[in-house]
Amino acid sequence: MTRAGKFCITVLIGISLLSLFAPVISGYDPNGIDLDSLKESPNFEHLFGTDNKGRDIFTRILYGGRISLSIAVTAAFLSLLIGLILGLCSGYFGGRVDMLIMALVDLVLSFPALLLAIGITILFPSGIYTVVIAIVAVGWASFSRIIRGQILTLRDAAFIESARSVGCSHLRILFRHLLPQCIPLLLVMTGLKVGSYILTESALSFLGLGVQPPTATWGSMISANRVYISSAPWMVIFPGFMISLTVLCFTILGDTLRDRYGLSIKERV
Repeated sequence: MTRAGKFCITVLIGISLLSLFAPVISGYDPNGIDLDSLKESPNFEHLFGTDNKGRDIFTRILYGGRISLSIAVTAAFLSLLIGLILGLCSGYFGGRVDMLIMALVDLVLSFPALLLAIGITILFPSGIYTVVIAIVAVGWASFSRIIRGQILTLRDAAFIESARSVGCSHLRILFRHLLPQCIPLLLVMTGLKVGSYILTESALSFLGLGVQPPTATWGSMISANRVYISSAPWMVIFPGFMISLTVLCFTILGDTLRDRYGLSIKERV
């Protein structure tokens, strides 16, 4: 793996550990209001300053990272699982099964992903589960299409014909012979998708459709503090920097894995 890939892994592990051990690292309450510390600039007591309610921004970024990363990783895993199963079935069985699944995939991909996610979040009560459902509902389709393309190139290969000739069941061929061939592709897609899902979650939170206050996420922090960007820019800069850094690291990691495995992903991911 390249140095850039290793660096990104190190940064992502660091961000994850900081978020996981937020109660140990920071002694502040992420939702605790302190009227004596309103809109303080970064200092030794508050590394990233405080917001308009006196809450420590560094603490809220750590706790917000828990929510933002958990949503993105959970959504990526569920999207991968649904897309993998449907993509395997579509590519392997073909015929009407392929036609039906691809019609559903085309229907989902025909809508702008963010607008479709916004529509779904409007239909359900705001919260973490709604955000995950919205992201998964628009994210599984690209996984399914790309996995289908991979299976189409493999289903008539010699080792698959050999498996059929010795009486292997469809399930065994799918999960014992075809699935391992898709693992490098799945790793690359997951790396790219987690970054895009962080952006989607941030956008939904920014619009007030994601996790509701006072629970902190990086997107909701930017949304709540955007009116103070001129008088207290640190309230927006630090959450925005964390979003940019995390998404950049996931994107570089995905590109690094793609180059390592010599993959070419032409579909929209």
